Amino acid sequence: MLRKLCIGLCLIAGFLLQVTLFQGLSLASTKPNLILILVFTFGFMRGKKTGIWTGFFGGLLLDIYYGDSIGFYAMIYMYIGYLNGVFYKLFYDEDITLPLLLIFMSNLLYGFSIYVIRFLLRGRLDIAYYFQHVVVAETIYTMVVAIIIYRPLLWMNRVLEKIEKRSAGKFG
Repeated sequence: MLRKLCIGLCLIAGFLLQVTLFQGLSLASTKPNLILILVFTFGFMRGKKTGIWTGFFGGLLLDIYYGDSIGFYAMIYMYIGYLNGVFYKLFYDEDITLPLLLIFMSNLLYGFSIYVIRFLLRGRLDIAYYFQHVVVAETIYTMVVAIIIYRPLLWMNRVLEKIEKRSAGKFG
């Protein structure tokens, strides 16, 4: 229960930072995708199920805020959470290479999904321009912020695991 509360608070804090503070800190008219970082991190650290639920609720927050259609971002983030959860077995606390590679791939998948659903289906075919000016810039910015945010989230995961083991020892 404590883990769910912490993940929920992280999602709300990440959402609020993404739509307020980081709007003003945009570089080259792009901002980091904090919800993507959180969905990736919790999926990677905790597995597919946590990745799906984190993706659903994080995407739902964005769906409600941007208001085009409910479920659009939730679906994309659920898939990203699931795919990162597949790599749960490869999770190692001290390794930063695999998390950076996965956040890179997650952001490319996110950008490609947005392009296909929002632009390609409307007849806008300039994928090279979109990837060069939007996806690459957002991916780099998101990776820089992910390097900063990943360690505190990793620490939070360790603390929650200790609490869960201690609690399980009392009842087991």
